[in-house]
Amino acid sequence: MRKRSTATLVAALVAGSLCAGAPNPRAEAAETGVGNPPPAGLRPKPGIDLDTVTIPQLQARMADGSLTSSALTTAYLRRIKTIDPKINAVLRTDPTALRQAAASDARHRDGSTRGPLDGIPVLLKDNVNTRDTPTTAGSLALAGSPPDGDAALVTRLRDAGAVILGKTNLSEWANFRAAKPTSGWSAVGGQTNNPYVLDRNPCGSSSGSAAALAASLAQVAIGTETDGSIVCPAGMNGVVGHKPSLGLVSQAGVVPISAEQDTAGPMARNVIDTALTLAVLSGSATSHQGGPIGLPDELTRSTGLRGKRIGLWRLPSLGPEVDALMTRTAEKLRNAGAEVVEVTPPYQRRLAELEFPALLSEFHRDIDAYLATRDGPPNLAELIEFNRAHPAERTCFAGQELFEQALAAPPTTDPEHRAMRAELKDLSRRSIDETMATHQLDAIASPTNPPAWTTDCARGDNDVIPSSTPAAVAGYPSLSVPAGFVNELPVGLLLMAGDHEDAELLSLGAALEHRLHAWRAPRFLPSVGLDASR
Repeated sequence: MRKRSTATLVAALVAGSLCAGAPNPRAEAAETGVGNPPPAGLRPKPGIDLDTVTIPQLQARMADGSLTSSALTTAYLRRIKTIDPKINAVLRTDPTALRQAAASDARHRDGSTRGPLDGIPVLLKDNVNTRDTPTTAGSLALAGSPPDGDAALVTRLRDAGAVILGKTNLSEWANFRAAKPTSGWSAVGGQTNNPYVLDRNPCGSSSGSAAALAASLAQVAIGTETDGSIVCPAGMNGVVGHKPSLGLVSQAGVVPISAEQDTAGPMARNVIDTALTLAVLSGSATSHQGGPIGLPDELTRSTGLRGKRIGLWRLPSLGPEVDALMTRTAEKLRNAGAEVVEVTPPYQRRLAELEFPALLSEFHRDIDAYLATRDGPPNLAELIEFNRAHPAERTCFAGQELFEQALAAPPTTDPEHRAMRAELKDLSRRSIDETMATHQLDAIASPTNPPAWTTDCARGDNDVIPSSTPAAVAGYPSLSVPAGFVNELPVGLLLMAGDHEDAELLSLGAALEHRLHAWRAPRFLPSVGLDASR
């Protein structure tokens, strides 16, 4: 792939979004009341469907005065109050949200907007530091005083004029506590449910961010990932999730697992909003006086899928229904002019052997450094004792085996650990680079997730999902876009490519989104049969 800047890509996507409307043809039908529109009274203005509207469309309305950020923010706050009790995705709303929106309205009136997210409501995963609201990682150990300052990415969002709407629930400690956890559960927030089928799991650890987006409780959300924690919940909740290249988004002020793999990233209901949010998080969005979007002028049109070469990593272990969906997806891509070849990236067994032991040592190092900045347990050893002393931390699952193993793990200065991490980096990058070079690919595609399993605290998760690991360990970008459904349960298509090819992945993701037309609003079903038929 020829690398290009995120800003240039976003400009192209914005142009297409404003010309073509919503990201799939079902959007127009939804605006006329067909499908699953929001409850009465929750739309900020007639003709705006919170399920399908994009940021460029919202910015165009705010620029011409037919919509205000205050109205949009109020609509989302009302929807949270009405809808969130079904899914339990939002831990708390920010009491200053409407003041933030009013300030954005003033900037829009003055023609001094700060960029593409000015006035856009954003939800943050509750492991991202905010100076004025709690940041808990889902743990009662951090439920006291807020952090002293904002995470670097929150500073970027505020500087861009985004409205910080509130915090979302997550798998406690980003799913790095127990050997058999239940995704979407935390002692602070309880259990988040999948909006499509409420007794099914949302995956994790960015559970609340993905579920909130599926239920249209914010325009965009921020998730975090070490391995799968953005893309799996995105796939399982039928939204878009982008894990950026390592280092593209600052991790300062985000509760860590491992500096060698951690990254925050954007989540949204469509690719254009995901790309715009990444541009702000990475610092590549530009400020532009007088314009509604604030992006460069070099507008180009996407070439779509014709001539693209995509390697399909099928992963039949995720089940025959998912494999059949991949077959249908590949046929749609071929019909759009893409070449699809089947691939199997090498070294996956060795990556699986090495990753977990490496993360244990890195977690001990990085969580001790983070806890030293907060009120509460000052280190991992004291955190373990806190959990033993507080029964509320054990109401879904009691284990903290990963904490205990990390405490006993060798330090990151140990030569064996250093050799392990070096081998991980080498093999994970080669697994992607060699596959792409051998087959002359633009990207590798695979299923993001199986159909959502039932949530069960006693059993724990059923989430052996290997597709996220190569890009996660390599520090390369990955992107999940909706691919379709098994029964009522969403399945995503995961794209991965080489280092800092984020813009290329997002461009390809936008083309796939338009071709697959796979998104549909959730119906909040209480349950479905255990059969996996479509």
